Amino acid sequence: MKIKIVIALLLTYFGATAETYKIENDISYSTDKNPYSIQLYKLDVYHPVDTTGLPVIVWFHGGGLTGGERFIPEELKQSGYVIVSPNYRLMPDVEISDCIDDAAAAVAWTFNNIDKYGGDPAKIFVAGHSAGGYLTSMIGFEKKWLEKYGVDADSIKGLIPYSGQSITHFALRKAMGISELQPVIDRYAPMYHIRKDAPPYIIITGDREIELLGRYEESAYLWRLLKLIGHPDVRIYEIDGHDHGQMVRPAHHILKMNVNRILQKK
Repeated sequence: MKIKIVIALLLTYFGATAETYKIENDISYSTDKNPYSIQLYKLDVYHPVDTTGLPVIVWFHGGGLTGGERFIPEELKQSGYVIVSPNYRLMPDVEISDCIDDAAAAVAWTFNNIDKYGGDPAKIFVAGHSAGGYLTSMIGFEKKWLEKYGVDADSIKGLIPYSGQSITHFALRKAMGISELQPVIDRYAPMYHIRKDAPPYIIITGDREIELLGRYEESAYLWRLLKLIGHPDVRIYEIDGHDHGQMVRPAHHILKMNVNRILQKK
């Protein structure tokens, strides 16, 4: 009996909780009946049980817009977040605009439904690695993608791309016969759509010397342009000694730090 009392006191003292988490799989976020679309218009929601008003992370997987599969990052589990992890259609089966549209549809679903899973629609952050970071930036900067679904992109609490493309994505350039080392900035480049009134924007990359195809430098240029046009909350982090893939796990700490910081702002 004494041991149980001591354990209970320790849990109370250190702020530990007996929070239980569960995951809801294969939730459809679109009514499209195309067989290929039905297969990929799915998302998972990871959330605490019997809790409300929590911050939400929409997490888009990477894979160059041509591969990859949704998952819940281990480092974000049991962190007091509701996590939404969508799939999206992939090139070359669809156009790049379809990939972006799917990302917008998944985020719109989150705004409209996340309160059922304990999340707060006013605390939705969008993040992703590589191609997922590109999608994060596109739907956050260019408002038309979410407007199609009745959502204002400015309602997003923060955009946190991990090593996402800032210029036109290399998958589109490849489809156009353009080398991955030939830079293009057109309407499919996040950099093309920057605006000073966009949500807080947190850029995370790996070490510039071992990152993918100059990913740090294009991210740094985007950061500088946002600063020059007067964006009030844009930050960039370079994780030394980590390449494009290795930077993901330590980047989750930076996400958590900035989610807390943004939520604490008046």
